Amino acid sequence: MELQSETFNPADFAWRGISMTTQAAAHVRDLAEKQHVLGIRLGVKTSGCAGFAYVLDTVSEPKPDDLLFETDGAKLWVPLQAMPFIDGTEVDYVREGLNQIFKFHNPKAQHECGCGESFGVQAE
Repeated sequence: MELQSETFNPADFAWRGISMTTQAAAHVRDLAEKQHVLGIRLGVKTSGCAGFAYVLDTVSEPKPDDLLFETDGAKLWVPLQAMPFIDGTEVDYVREGLNQIFKFHNPKAQHECGCGESFGVQAE
């Protein structure tokens, strides 16, 4: 009897996608114009006490495995490998005191660290 092992392939899934609020889209458009880039890339990396951290980079040229999500002309790319961790996330841009920052409303995040810099997900 031969055992078959299954391999996880992100391309095999139907994704809900990533959305941006009006404020986040306006900031991404402004950033793209000022820095002469196409938009931003939202990814994740292993980090922090909760497991993962969001990573934002500007995009001059999309990577072959990037998925594009566009809101009001603002372009947001997400590496396919990040989708299992952030699918369904809404990106917001808010003022907190004197700071203006991106906030991530991620339905897959089961917990966050105390400082809010990292998040964890529960295996499905």
